[in-house]
Amino acid sequence: MGDYFIKALACSGSLRVITSVTTETIREAQARHKTWPTATAALGRTLTAAMMMAAQEKGDEKITVTVQGGGPIGAIVADANTRGQVRGYVTNPKVHFELNEQGKLDVARAVGKSGFLSVVKDLGLRENFTGRVPIISGELGDDFTYYFARSEQVPSAVGVGVLVHPNQTVKAAGGFIIQVLPGADDAAIGKLEERLKTIPPISKLIDAGHSPDELLADLFPDGNYKVLQKHPAAFYCDCSKEKFASSITGLGAKEIQAMIDEDGGAEVTCQFCETHYAFTANELKALIPDE
Repeated sequence: MGDYFIKALACSGSLRVITSVTTETIREAQARHKTWPTATAALGRTLTAAMMMAAQEKGDEKITVTVQGGGPIGAIVADANTRGQVRGYVTNPKVHFELNEQGKLDVARAVGKSGFLSVVKDLGLRENFTGRVPIISGELGDDFTYYFARSEQVPSAVGVGVLVHPNQTVKAAGGFIIQVLPGADDAAIGKLEERLKTIPPISKLIDAGHSPDELLADLFPDGNYKVLQKHPAAFYCDCSKEKFASSITGLGAKEIQAMIDEDGGAEVTCQFCETHYAFTANELKALIPDE
């Protein structure tokens, strides 16, 4: 089976859990954006977290996550929906450093620590929900944990990880979100905290072949959990030539005519998936709005 996530309840229903493997998803993102290893890890962690966060919502809701930490990588943007589909990009894909003191990709240095993590939820209402918190570590897992505690007032633990091959392709990726539900007892929380201190890094478990089911068992070895749902996950962009045509029409007759006169056509590229769309002069003429 390809990438997928699991939604579950653990510790007699006192904890809400999502575990995921996103290796193919992040591999696709890396291939499209040609990211260097540290940028791949930062983008992959953000895409994985966004996908799991959207999976918590209902219906056709979607979320947009933006990480702006002030580091050389620039902004990281990820869109995700409840169907396990996610897309995203990083402003500066060609960012990479030597490994940090822990022998890991230095994501914090790439992301920076003087900025914000923001989440916009499109809930189908008149106004979207927006939450924003300061970046506290730049490693992203801790930053998403802080977001849930500060913006949504939900005690949580977020783990996201990406391993990259020397040839820059993605070796393993995935993550988990664990949230404390109302009424959870201190014993269950304490037991979870101790387990999180001893469990190997999530990316290492996935690299060893662990599926989302096995990650759930890794987190709760006593078997006190109940799987509620399994769902595929994938990199997916809903851009199209028609959507870009609509945007070009919105530029107005003068701007479109300038494209025709100066360039004899136009080419646009989707930021999220790097797909290119070409418009001939005749196609642009057809897009000029009637006066």
